[in-house]
Amino acid sequence: MAQLWGGRFTKATDELVNAYNASIYFDKRFFTQDIRGSKAHVTMLAKQNILTDEEAKAIVAGLESIERDVNEGKLLITDEYEDIHSFNEANLIDRIGEVGKKLHTGRSRNDQVALDMRLYIRDELDETARLMKELLLTVEEVIENNVDTYMPGFTHMQKAQPVTLAHHFGAYFEMFRRDLERLSSIRERMNVCPLGSGALAGTTYPLDREYVAQLLGFDRACNNSMDGVSDRDYVVEYLDALCLIMMHMSRLSEEIICWNSNEYGFIELDDSYSTGSSIMPQKKNPDIAELVRGKTGRVYGSLVSLLTTMKGLPLAYNKDMQEDKELTFDAIDTVNDSLKLMDGLIKTARFNKAKMAKSAVGGYINATDAADYLVRKGVPFRDAHSIIGRLVLKCIEKNTDMDSLPLEDYKAECDAFEADVYEAISLETCVAKRLTKGAPGAMKAAIAENRAYLGLEPLA
Repeated sequence: MAQLWGGRFTKATDELVNAYNASIYFDKRFFTQDIRGSKAHVTMLAKQNILTDEEAKAIVAGLESIERDVNEGKLLITDEYEDIHSFNEANLIDRIGEVGKKLHTGRSRNDQVALDMRLYIRDELDETARLMKELLLTVEEVIENNVDTYMPGFTHMQKAQPVTLAHHFGAYFEMFRRDLERLSSIRERMNVCPLGSGALAGTTYPLDREYVAQLLGFDRACNNSMDGVSDRDYVVEYLDALCLIMMHMSRLSEEIICWNSNEYGFIELDDSYSTGSSIMPQKKNPDIAELVRGKTGRVYGSLVSLLTTMKGLPLAYNKDMQEDKELTFDAIDTVNDSLKLMDGLIKTARFNKAKMAKSAVGGYINATDAADYLVRKGVPFRDAHSIIGRLVLKCIEKNTDMDSLPLEDYKAECDAFEADVYEAISLETCVAKRLTKGAPGAMKAAIAENRAYLGLEPLA
């Protein structure tokens, strides 16, 4: 196995140790980032006269040829190397000779891997943010198309008050918006460059760390070299954000699963986002939603695993930190794939508006509005609450709903009731009169705010 060390060793490393220690199997994901970081490092070394311009140009050209050949499939990243750093350096030396050995001047694998991980997480975080934006646009489309789609709102999984599908999806817009803003905050905090930290204590070479940071799109170089090589807070924060994204998608998935059932019938999923049964020909299963719900625990596990790895590590770098990669890669893949699938599932779904409206009428869902009607007639709310409770019991006895209960039954409980009670407790009135910010009747204002946030033109 090709290694970047070994001068002080007198015997070969045990093969099992080699396999256990190697990271090439997974850190080959860093290939592009490792090349990018190395080119910036060499450019800085030439600027500082640590390398000659000719040496730097030869190294950069060699790195670019390696990148090109790997991308075109002419050069394979194989497990004969310990890690992606040794792969790139060994191939560089093979191509340009002795000058390739100068690539690692003023650099340690500790700050090199810290840089690669930070570059990789930054790239992936940007991709997650892009996918979040796509999902938000899809959710906003559902909102705008369903301002008048009535449905029951629930508490304790029981019908509570009438809302609209726009209002319901508006809640998920807020969740996903917080997710996107959280990613932005993490990116701002993590955008510092660890390169130049060396193994832990910096280097005696006159490096221009701020110049390297600038070349790589960082805001600045890190302030402390020991923290530079040992900081994985940004990975923990990213995983935490991924967990919250999955939690929000899992909640939506649970509702889609319920709505898709025969008992609800609120939504029909497109065939392209459903699966069938091997034995029951009538089945159309919401497997994608179920898998998003199931994979949420997997992403949670990645966060807990990294927190557990980091909690007992003294400064500075420790090999335990190699465990930050596989679980993070898996979580990123899981979340980004889930975002794509959730976006497609919602885009292609069809909502049964008639069934949702019919469900919103039943279950005494307008009881609170009936109580508010009495309050507007001068009845104290606590008395109104009791009166409506007795009317609900009467509805249960008569197997009817409040919209169909005869006026004489209303008046038997309270003389304040008049014929206008039916208008006051109608589905449309119940929704339209809730105009406080964030309520279902205020969705036009919410839509305007959402569109401004997403950079969309205002609706006419």
